[in-house]
Amino acid sequence: MKKLLFFYAKILLPIVVLFWLNKLDFIHKNVFVFLLFFYAFIFRTYIDGKKLSRKKLIHKKEIWKIVIPGVRIKYFKELYLKK
Repeated sequence: MKKLLFFYAKILLPIVVLFWLNKLDFIHKNVFVFLLFFYAFIFRTYIDGKKLSRKKLIHKKEIWKIVIPGVRIKYFKELYLKK
């Protein structure tokens, strides 16, 4: 259970901080959009891919495929419900 909570903290904390910084106007709107795309396409793909790789569901070389729409849904249970 602790591993699953740590995983949720690892994926949610950066986006919460990003929106908080945007709300306080600490970052420019263009930077916010860039960081949002970075979070969605690079950071989350890497974090989810590493978890699936550790569980031996995909190979490390296949981590980039998680960015393809619909692939992450295939591993929904393993990513978000099982530690």
